[in-house]
Amino acid sequence: MDLGKLADYHTHTPLCRHAEGEPVDYARHAVKIGLGEIGFSDHCPAREEEFDDWRMLLREFPDYVSRVEAARLAVPEIAVRLGLEIDYLENGEPWIEQLSSMAPYDYLIGSVHYIAPGWDIDNPKWIGRWTGIAEIEDIWSAYWRLYAQCARSGYFDFIAHPDLPKKFGHKPDGDLRRFYEPAIEAALVSGTAIEINTSGWHNDCAEQYPARQFLEMMNDAGIPLVISSDAHAPGDVGRDFEKATCLALDTGFTHSTRFEKRKKTLVALPSGVSA
Repeated sequence: MDLGKLADYHTHTPLCRHAEGEPVDYARHAVKIGLGEIGFSDHCPAREEEFDDWRMLLREFPDYVSRVEAARLAVPEIAVRLGLEIDYLENGEPWIEQLSSMAPYDYLIGSVHYIAPGWDIDNPKWIGRWTGIAEIEDIWSAYWRLYAQCARSGYFDFIAHPDLPKKFGHKPDGDLRRFYEPAIEAALVSGTAIEINTSGWHNDCAEQYPARQFLEMMNDAGIPLVISSDAHAPGDVGRDFEKATCLALDTGFTHSTRFEKRKKTLVALPSGVSA
């Protein structure tokens, strides 16, 4: 498969304290596998320094920008883009606006990890809070309410891992469109793209984010697509992109989205790939 039409924009750096390898290593791997572009989108600083232990500190932000620029200079064979993954928190808009003005970004990713103060739902240390059907329903409801707000906000170029609450294999009963529809409608209003995140295939859920049904609804609504690895090591860059492209084509998508200086361009997906 020719990956030259694809870009991997959801990648991390050691500054988030749970990734390895420098941006230059990620960029070199992207060249090795034939990607068209690579972007970096490490977890944003929080307003409070001790907010959690899986993001860069505010004072480290200039170093982050410098490391991405160093990759751009060291690996001129590929376009290297600057992004940031920003947590959408209730009443957090002033901080999002401040973060959005701190660098000449090519794109910003919105994501929801926290459904309540101190509760990041994809963190294994909180696995005991998923105790039964009622709790799962409540957790999904809280998450998707925030996800729709994130999508509607218009702050972001695309939003990440839509059905993250399934990470450890927990799903509510019944038709999940009751959660998906408000997020789809919100993204449509704001013109925000949504990603296929291949990291889900390597978590307990053993399924990409988002589920096929969500992708079909995205395509029906005309929401732009991004394919991402959520790489936390250089070898993760572009991981499962052929599989994700097959899924995208099978659910009706014909293009993926690229970003430069906060402007998006649609690029035809590679065709003729093997399933």
